[in-house]
Amino acid sequence: MKQVDKLLGYRSSIKVIDATLRDGGLVNDFFFDDEFVKALYKTNIDAGVDYMEMGYRASKKVFDESKFGKWKFSSDEHIREIVGENNTNLKLAIMADIGRHDKDDFDQKVNSPVDLVRVATYIHQLPEALDMIEDAHNKGYETSCNLMALSHVQENDLHAGLEMIGQSPVDTIYIVDSFGSIYPEEMARVVNIFAEFAEKYNKKLGIHAHNNQQLAFANTIEACGDGVDWLDATYLSMGRGAGNCAMELLIGFLKNPKYKELPVFKFIEEYMIGLKQKGIVWGYDVQYLMTGLLNQHPRTAIAFTKDKRTDYVEFFKDLML
Repeated sequence: MKQVDKLLGYRSSIKVIDATLRDGGLVNDFFFDDEFVKALYKTNIDAGVDYMEMGYRASKKVFDESKFGKWKFSSDEHIREIVGENNTNLKLAIMADIGRHDKDDFDQKVNSPVDLVRVATYIHQLPEALDMIEDAHNKGYETSCNLMALSHVQENDLHAGLEMIGQSPVDTIYIVDSFGSIYPEEMARVVNIFAEFAEKYNKKLGIHAHNNQQLAFANTIEACGDGVDWLDATYLSMGRGAGNCAMELLIGFLKNPKYKELPVFKFIEEYMIGLKQKGIVWGYDVQYLMTGLLNQHPRTAIAFTKDKRTDYVEFFKDLML
């Protein structure tokens, strides 16, 4: 793998991706109003962020449209209502979740404001994911393969999966710590495995971390120091359950003068704090620590949180059964 100085300077190959609207949408069922989304878009431009994820493009055949805000489906029309022609340096992304998307919902890139299609997949879904990647690539989009739940993947299966992904036209391969269970020293080992295939097939690498053990930022900067260039973050860590790597931490860490901290803090003050005050709940808590420690999906901790439970000992006992 390539050697990267972890302490000095910065490198121009790094890209910061804002996932607030997409991962944060899992907290409030994507009911963000247009004022919030426009302000987030402007903030990303002012802060020098490279990509803004505009939500999912979920299939309306799978999800009841009446139960979600429009950023669950992120149509080109809705995106244009926010960004117009987007004559800026900020690129736009959407996520296709395998098993929950319809590739026919993706127009040719020339007709779309979207630049990047991020394909989220579990390893057993790779054949369908690679079909989606090829379809998006052929339509003219940049693509990434976000390989989820890595902490549950056997190493032999991971090698086989990365070989398949490497042979696809995908641009970027993502390391995803879905359960927030990976420690930085483990992350370094995972990056080494991914880097072998990234170098072999000339792919870029990305990192998407969850904060169950308050390690999303630590794992992100570990991966960055080990050569991973595409770094996901969300404002005030907003994301499913325990949330993600905090944009304000990441921008502060990166020493590239293109990234500006003041717009980030301004958006947090004017918009993110307001979401918290409205009772929208996300972020590190003991129940998320427990699922992270046990390498489990956070769905049980999310239910614990929604039910406003405080019986942590009983919850932990149940998790261990």
